[in-house]
Amino acid sequence: MAELDYDYLSSLVKKIQDGDTDAFAELYTATYQKQYWFACRFVKDQYLAQDILQELYILVLKHIKLLKNPELFTSWLNQINFRLCFDMNEKNSRNRNELCLDEASQALSGSSAESESPLDTYSQNLELFEQVKALPKRESQAILMKYYHSMSLDEIAFAMDCSKSSVKRYLTKGYEKLRRFLGDFEEGGAHQ
Repeated sequence: MAELDYDYLSSLVKKIQDGDTDAFAELYTATYQKQYWFACRFVKDQYLAQDILQELYILVLKHIKLLKNPELFTSWLNQINFRLCFDMNEKNSRNRNELCLDEASQALSGSSAESESPLDTYSQNLELFEQVKALPKRESQAILMKYYHSMSLDEIAFAMDCSKSSVKRYLTKGYEKLRRFLGDFEEGGAHQ
C-alpha cells in the first residue's frame, strides 16, 4: 500500500471546498484502499466494510466544507472511519450470542478456562466484557481492538490516531483495572 502524500491530499481538500467535483474523485482514489483495509480488519467482513466505506465517503462529501484545516484531513478521515466501524460493531455485538473474550480473560487472569464449565466461562466473559466497556473510552477501545479484533499495536494506533506508546499506555492502564476486577471477581466466590 502506497504512502499518502499529505500535501497533495490537502490541496485536493481545498479544491473540493472551492467546488471542484473532480477533486473528490481524486481524493477518493488516493485514500479508499487504506480506509477499506482498515474497515475490513476492524469489522472482519468485506461486505460490511464496503457499506462502511460508502457511508464514510458520503459523510466526507457532506461535511468536507466544515473542515477548517485541510492539513488534518487524513486524521479526520481516520476518525470518521474508526467511529463508523466501532458503531457498527457495537450494533452487531448486541445481536451476537457469543463473546470472544476468552483470550483476554486468560491473559489478564493467567488462568486456564479448562477447569470451568462453559456456563461459568461465558458468565465470566460477559462480566469481563461489561467491565471493559466501563473503562475510560480510550482504554476500552484499545483493549477491544487488541483482543476482540486481534489488531496489532500499529493498527490500533492508526485507528485511534495516536502513537504506539499511547496505545501501550492505554492497554497497561486498562489491564491494571481489569486485573483488580478479576481479583475481586475470584475472591467474591463468583464461581462457587
